[in-house]
Amino acid sequence: MNINTAALILVTLMLAACSSTPHRKAGSNTANAPHGGGYLAGDGPGADAPVNLDAIPDAVPKNEPLNRYANRPYVALGKTYTPQTVVGNFKKRGIASWYGKKFNGERTSSGEIYDMYAMTAAHPTLPLPSYARVTNLANQKSVIVRINDRGPFLHDRVIDLSYTAAYKLGILGEGSAEVEVESLAANASLTPLAAREPVQSLPLEGGTPAAPVTAAPLSSLPVVALASLANSDSEVYLQLGAFESKQNAESFLVRMRTEMANTGKQFKLSTTKDGLVRVHIGPYANQTEARSSAEGMQGKLGFKPMVNLP
Repeated sequence: MNINTAALILVTLMLAACSSTPHRKAGSNTANAPHGGGYLAGDGPGADAPVNLDAIPDAVPKNEPLNRYANRPYVALGKTYTPQTVVGNFKKRGIASWYGKKFNGERTSSGEIYDMYAMTAAHPTLPLPSYARVTNLANQKSVIVRINDRGPFLHDRVIDLSYTAAYKLGILGEGSAEVEVESLAANASLTPLAAREPVQSLPLEGGTPAAPVTAAPLSSLPVVALASLANSDSEVYLQLGAFESKQNAESFLVRMRTEMANTGKQFKLSTTKDGLVRVHIGPYANQTEARSSAEGMQGKLGFKPMVNLP
């Protein structure tokens, strides 16, 4: 074998390596976790799982350069996959699975080290890295994960979650669940709960109480309809979002502080009787100033904050 032939073979092998991806088979669950979870044989939760998984915050979408090698077309289990290169234009329902200790500490398809206790996931075609909201359709629990790996490649699986992400979605017990996966851009709203939250009855001008209504997404709620509060103009705040999880609220608060660092206002969290954790900004001198500020925030945030008196 001459030098030129050897060099050609070496280049061919390198190209093949760059276009391949680990074949992590997410098939049927054939073993049981110590606390009832299902997982692939040989996989499962680690022996030293953190006791405060609820305190691990969701991933926060941000702009990141795409991995140079992990977004090329590749073949897994005889099927060719062509990764996307644009975020925010993907939504699909399917079965989610999770992977744990068998791969913990190994390199992902993006070259990063897999941490089963981080809020990450594997997807066959979403850009690496990118972000996605995953919603368990059975219980409506929702998390945001960072996509940094490839998989799953078997049957109708649409995403492979980290151990913590699966825990938060409530799918450890069964090992899988039907979910909706939605790709998120860096400026995506992190307040999906607002669409399901009941709105309190608000007094009308004549003092007659308004009928209870079902909340619409924050982006479609007119501020004036929510601003007819008490007559007092003291301690007026704007509500930016409401969350079931304190960790999600804290992540959202960090993002709001970054995006509105020059407002000169304070940010605060408050927990209400319904158990929701709300993110507020203020205080404002009066409701008129608060409404004006909310109008100005709409273009930047993509929704109008609600005037509120915490």
